[in-house]
Amino acid sequence: MVAIDGPAAAGKGTVARLVARRLGFLFVDSGAMYRAITLKALKAGVHLSDNTKLKELAASTKLELFDTPSGYRVLMDGEDISREIRDEEVSRNTHYIASCLAVREILWQIQRDFRKKHHLVMEGRDISTRVFPDAQVKIYLDASLEERARRRYLQLKEKGFSADLEAIKSQMLARDQKDLQRSIAPLICPPDAHYLDTTGMTIEQVVDAVMEICRQKGINSS
Repeated sequence: MVAIDGPAAAGKGTVARLVARRLGFLFVDSGAMYRAITLKALKAGVHLSDNTKLKELAASTKLELFDTPSGYRVLMDGEDISREIRDEEVSRNTHYIASCLAVREILWQIQRDFRKKHHLVMEGRDISTRVFPDAQVKIYLDASLEERARRRYLQLKEKGFSADLEAIKSQMLARDQKDLQRSIAPLICPPDAHYLDTTGMTIEQVVDAVMEICRQKGINSS
């Protein structure tokens, strides 16, 4: 089990996916699950501070995640929402879902169920601290705010979304503060995690660094 945590746009998703492929493990993007519930709540007109409604919504949702050659696919109740969950409106509102303990508990259980069937590389913000505190390898990926905002801007432009770099930077800073300060599963770097600042590093360099840590911990390709 490899757990990779860190703030938005630190490279978690890309790195975790590539590490999973090298190891032959299942890659799980936990953030996509929170985005999916956010999207469903927005579409259903559920008030994002109504924790009772959010819990009911999450409990009745079927989520499926697949890493395919054409990209990471997220199905919600049978519908492919892979593109929709990357919209900036979803990004701005995901913190409401992340702050709802009842929803987190539902998603935590789904995430833990994956481990019963697969060797995992899972990325998120609380994987090392709350979901799998016993993970064999814990990685905390970080990068400067400027670098992370630039990455998100390029990512959105590449996917055809309109984007404003300064707006993204402002939104990312606000999200960082919410993630770090929330009372429920805040974003922290656990003392037993390997901290990697990816500013100025290529994806391949980061993947190689993570693979070396895995090797040192006795995790090799399956």
